[in-house]
Amino acid sequence: MAIDIHWICDDRSLAEHCRQWRQLPYVALDTEFMRVDTFYPIAGLIQVGDGQRAFLIDPLLIGDWQPLAELLEDSAVTKVLHACSEDLEVLMRLTGSLPAPLFDTQLAAGYLNLGFSMGYSRLVQEVLGIELPKGETRSDWLQRPLSETQVSYAAEDAVHLAEVYERLRPQLSEDKNAWVLEDGAELVAQLRRETDPYELYRDAKLAWKLSRAQLAVLRELCAWREREARARNLPRNRVLREQSLWPLARTQPDNLSALAKIEDMHPRTIRQDGEFLLELIKKAASVPPSEWPPALPEPLPIEASALLKQLRAIGQAEGERLGIAPELMLRKKTLEALLKSGYPNGPYQLPDSLRGWRRERMGQALLDCLAGTGDQP
Repeated sequence: MAIDIHWICDDRSLAEHCRQWRQLPYVALDTEFMRVDTFYPIAGLIQVGDGQRAFLIDPLLIGDWQPLAELLEDSAVTKVLHACSEDLEVLMRLTGSLPAPLFDTQLAAGYLNLGFSMGYSRLVQEVLGIELPKGETRSDWLQRPLSETQVSYAAEDAVHLAEVYERLRPQLSEDKNAWVLEDGAELVAQLRRETDPYELYRDAKLAWKLSRAQLAVLRELCAWREREARARNLPRNRVLREQSLWPLARTQPDNLSALAKIEDMHPRTIRQDGEFLLELIKKAASVPPSEWPPALPEPLPIEASALLKQLRAIGQAEGERLGIAPELMLRKKTLEALLKSGYPNGPYQLPDSLRGWRRERMGQALLDCLAGTGDQP
């Protein structure tokens, strides 16, 4: 069946279509972008589906994104996307806005127990019985003109995404639909939360092995790397490779020759930023003990894995009862954060990452499991 494709290539046309879309109960959204040598994604195409047609917005020709921003923020129109974390970055970069309410079809498939983390092609095959062509995901979306295959691929995405939504939405109970939207709102909130560059050292590989004095150096290195990646619009590893962070903080080289011997240190980094890095390390190493970061907790010992398994079983049992993919219930990171809050003897505290309906339905059961007696408040 031929797809009805409409191109939107100027501000006036975008404004008019956004006005029309705001009269609809939902729109399906997808993006194609390039992100090979940049920190930020570069939009190559925005696709919109209204249930019947595919609209292809050429971002290289649009100057005024305000109408699309207003559509994204219109609470009366559900925005349907699939596995959308990178799409959200594209939309945020273009419009300064993010979709609300957001219905992610990958999440919806999990809530209907069709599968966890399903790829788009597999979901379309499962729900619509349509096999999508492969091979355009890695093509150059900034080239003009786009090939016929690219245009067809992009249009199909928009049309079928709308069809998938129309199939999945009626199968969701009101509770489950609310949870899909709640998880969508959390995805948006995560992107809005500006991570403080000075907090990134906590997640660096093996950071827990470093002394507090060494952590002070790691903190500066991680913060500098993040700021520079954003300012230069380069991938983080092009500024300073991840594998180099820990040995830099541990050995704290004080000359270019020692810097060159650091694991995975790229010659380009030494050439461009070597002298600066040496000065940064020297300065960070000289801060007084009162300004050192606190020591980081060690990873959970192997003995904790049995307890982790018990906690995971609470989520699995609840998922089975509700007919939800078990992987959607309790994230491993959340359970680890819960255990770390009081291991081995307690008391334990529910982590902030356990939010919303999951906290309401499973929070107390998790604490009771850890308390062992069921008495813990």
